[in-house]
Amino acid sequence: MNTSELYSELTVTIETALELGLTAKEYEKIVEIMGRTPTYTELGVYSVMWSEHCSYKNSIKKLKTLPRSGSRLLVEAGEENAGLLDIGDGWAIAFKIESHNHPSAIEPFQGAATGVGGILRDIFTMGARPIAALNSLRFGELNSQRTKYLLSGVVHGIGHYGNCFGVPTVGGEIYFDDCYSDNPLINAMAVGIVHVDKTASAASSGVGNPVMILGSSTGRDGIHGASLLASREFDEKTEDMRPTVQVGDPFAEKLLLEATLELIDAGVIVGIQDMGAAGISCSTSEMSARNGLGMNINLDIVPLREQGMSAYEIMLSESQERMLAVIKKGKEQIAIDICNKWDVPITEIGEVTGDGLIHIFRNGLKVCELNADSLVLGGGAPQYDRETKEPSYLAQKHKYDCAEVAAMTPMEGDFRTVISSPNIASKRWIFEQYDSQVRTNTVTIKGDAAVIRLKELPGKAIAVTTDCNSRYVYLNPYKGAMIAVAEAARNVVCVGAEPVAITNCLNFGNPYDPEVYWQFSEAIKGMGDACRAFNTPVTGGNVSFHNESKNNAVFPTPTIGMLGIIDDLSKIMSHNFKQKDEIIVVLGDNLNELGGSEYLKHYAEEITGNSPEIDLTKEITLQKLALELIRDGLITSAHDISEGGLIIALSEMSISSGNIGCEIDLGDNPTVGDLFSETQSRIVITIDKSKLDEVSSAAKKHNVPFNVIGKTIEDKFTIKNYINYSIKNVSDLYENAIPNLMKL
Repeated sequence: MNTSELYSELTVTIETALELGLTAKEYEKIVEIMGRTPTYTELGVYSVMWSEHCSYKNSIKKLKTLPRSGSRLLVEAGEENAGLLDIGDGWAIAFKIESHNHPSAIEPFQGAATGVGGILRDIFTMGARPIAALNSLRFGELNSQRTKYLLSGVVHGIGHYGNCFGVPTVGGEIYFDDCYSDNPLINAMAVGIVHVDKTASAASSGVGNPVMILGSSTGRDGIHGASLLASREFDEKTEDMRPTVQVGDPFAEKLLLEATLELIDAGVIVGIQDMGAAGISCSTSEMSARNGLGMNINLDIVPLREQGMSAYEIMLSESQERMLAVIKKGKEQIAIDICNKWDVPITEIGEVTGDGLIHIFRNGLKVCELNADSLVLGGGAPQYDRETKEPSYLAQKHKYDCAEVAAMTPMEGDFRTVISSPNIASKRWIFEQYDSQVRTNTVTIKGDAAVIRLKELPGKAIAVTTDCNSRYVYLNPYKGAMIAVAEAARNVVCVGAEPVAITNCLNFGNPYDPEVYWQFSEAIKGMGDACRAFNTPVTGGNVSFHNESKNNAVFPTPTIGMLGIIDDLSKIMSHNFKQKDEIIVVLGDNLNELGGSEYLKHYAEEITGNSPEIDLTKEITLQKLALELIRDGLITSAHDISEGGLIIALSEMSISSGNIGCEIDLGDNPTVGDLFSETQSRIVITIDKSKLDEVSSAAKKHNVPFNVIGKTIEDKFTIKNYINYSIKNVSDLYENAIPNLMKL
């Protein structure tokens, strides 16, 4: 083709590429691919599509080492908008987790709200109706006014979008550490259900089929959200990037949901993709590249919110609540009628071509002619191997004598300090701002994972949770990531579910820093080994690099979203004590490990030591036993021992019961390790006296340590030779900590 036919809004040089976040070598590769200098709009498209956020250029080689297939998976990881898991009887679960970290640091309400909106669109573009949302949040210490501002804005944004849209927020986690002060982590997860015959694909097909844009009009919000805001560290210029944060409208999204599902059900959709990161640039190129096709797109027809928008701005806009759909030719009017019914704008903006090229027109001029495959992951987008170096801080951290601290006699104040720590204390102030019961599918959130009934499959349910102790990953990325998977699996097991698959959100610092990339590489190894052991393949997710400021990087935080299946809804388990005079047992042995623990953070005033050990064979055996005990009706409660140790697990079981506490005997001189160790592979259970021998025999059969530590009693929380509190005393410490801090 004659390059004179192309119009460029600005003259393009290597300096232009650098300003857009590309490297000099990447610009040279683009010129080589095209055989000419790109137009300004073309360069803009490359800058967003080759950004870390869209191309995974620094992570994809590592991600490919994860287990990404399994007998239940209906689509391969990363091939569609979300993972899709067969749950039997013709139904499937779509689920995914993604980050919206950088936008939330700039504008917490809209950043978090649009994070929720984006992950919900990923679910319903699969043809699935969203049935649950979760989140995983990280902030700086709660004594900071900035943290309080960010926390309030993020929680309000999540609650506003989810509540208005009409999806229950059923679970999540939240932690506070100094390293997240400048760069909070906002990870949003969504789950949906779909009949396997009603799923939709994000692939384009059928030359001549019309391409339509659905939903809200396009504005200047979100431009370069993927390539610059999400792919750089925070510095003094961060505030200037506020215009790159999108603005969400949950009511518009609710209508878009209903229209999308009806379009899919009517059989008029060939392919459909959410316009999130990189907007029209991403949806046109990715949908086309999946089948080696192209598109002609006329930007003059795209509905705009603002006058005078250039081709560059329209292509890169990340305005929310939009979809790109390929419709079966001849069924355009059906699609229009359905969208009109739901008051959802729909406009035909182009057609599918067979040449593999994306042709973009604006003001009657061609501004882009790009090979779709050259833009996308797995095609021409670069893939890098980065240098790794074990972090220098680890040797010093691992020298800390945790065993000496574990052997100490605890002070009574230690318990009050730990249980009222924001990382341990009740998050009621947060989750009460979320509607957890809308759609009436939520069975319980009083457990280690949320349980959601499936009305489409009476008697069946799913369990979902998000988990990651980033302190462990900071101290030992391999073991820490392995523990994140193990704890997520343990949590769904404790409510009676079989773990079947995960989605992940990998939050790390600058990948060009060899120490950060070593953390990332080791975490991927640990996650992969754990997922293979549990037979829980990775269905997809998100990588978020550059989570750091000029002061520091965040702790490496590979968040795990775990899905479990419950075949019999009558056999689920909660963690609250049920009645007095039941036997309290710990399954699993305590190794008195304090590395990275909540206790040690307060005692040593730093995150230090080594992460707890994790033996996957013992963990799997423990979980198998726990699931068997729940399904056989042999226990009355189950709660895993995690942050804060045994004493916090017992506190939570007592508080959630209302008036049933415990009388615990750990010997005449309980130690710090006895109470606050965060040793893995341990579950607290309660047993009716009549079934004690049967449970003990089952544990012996599985070779799982079985330690009777006490019994349930009314109104008291007692540990021999340590504390004697009323449940109200314990509850006040636990429930009031965060509200009191937020008032300061």
